[in-house]
This record gives sequence, C-alpha cells and structure tokens, in this order.
Amino acid sequence: MQRKNFGNMQCPVARSLERVGEWWSILILRDAVYGLKRFDEFQKSLEIAPNMLTRRLNALVKGGLLKRQRYSEKPPRYEYVLTERGRDFRPVLVSLLAWGNKHFAPEGASVLLADRETGAIAEPVLVDRVSGRPIPGPGFSVVPGPAAGERTRQRLARVAEAAASRKPGVVYE
Repeated sequence: MQRKNFGNMQCPVARSLERVGEWWSILILRDAVYGLKRFDEFQKSLEIAPNMLTRRLNALVKGGLLKRQRYSEKPPRYEYVLTERGRDFRPVLVSLLAWGNKHFAPEGASVLLADRETGAIAEPVLVDRVSGRPIPGPGFSVVPGPAAGERTRQRLARVAEAAASRKPGVVYE
C-alpha cells in the first residue's frame, strides 16, 4: 500500500506533516535543536538503525530542514545543520514538550525549559504576536487565507457552522 502524499494538500498542517510527520524525523530535529550534528551523535542519542537514520536525514535535507555540510576532507565526513526552516521548527518542539509534560508524564516532567540567565523554569505558551493574547483562547478561530481553494473554504465554513452551534470558543478543526 502506497503512503498518501500530503505535500500537495492546501492544509498547512498536512504540508508540515509531509516534511516532519514521521516520529524519527521529529526526534532528529529535537536533537539538532539541542546541538547534535553528526550521524554518530544522532545514532547514539536515538538508538536508531543506521539505514533508518540515513533515510530520515536525507528526507530532512530534501525537505529543507537540515543542510548536509562537509566537516572533514579525508576521510570525507558530513554533519547536519539546521536551516532557517529547521530552526523555525523549535516552537513546535517546545509546544510538544509542554503538552507531553502536561498530559503524558504522570511521574513528573523529565525535561523542562529554563531561562539561561536566571534558571527559572519557563511555562511555554503560544501567543498572538499582535495582541499578546494566548492561543488557544477565546476569540480565535481558523479562517480561510488568501490562497485557500474552494474545498478549504467549504471545510472551514462547515467547521465554523458546527462551532457556532456549540458554545463559543476556539475552533481548531
């Protein structure tokens, strides 16, 4: 059975999943954000089979999240460096960290985000850059963007109608 390709869908979530929707990819990006760069570092950290790691690294390079660059001529050796697109994935990882700590860590948090200067533990939250209001929160909903096709507009209209028939609040469907 061939896997469905999400890259051509209009939904930005689907397009994003096409690039990072496989768990190894997300863990590789996590480790790259933490500073790992070399194949053996990723392999040791993740305990992943070399062939799988090679496939995932190649996919992340092809997707523009990592850049492969040579760090040794003899023998030729490469490292994997985050691109701007890869660095922009960091807030997604921070959100996953906070969500995982809240919902899937009954023993308590094993990884936290801390202020480097003060050591104070941070509580990550997504906010609207313009208003400073937390998202999700009352008063926000998804709406069609300027490039939305008719199918996307219809789907979002159905979502808005369904949400309007329930109690007011956030619409993320």
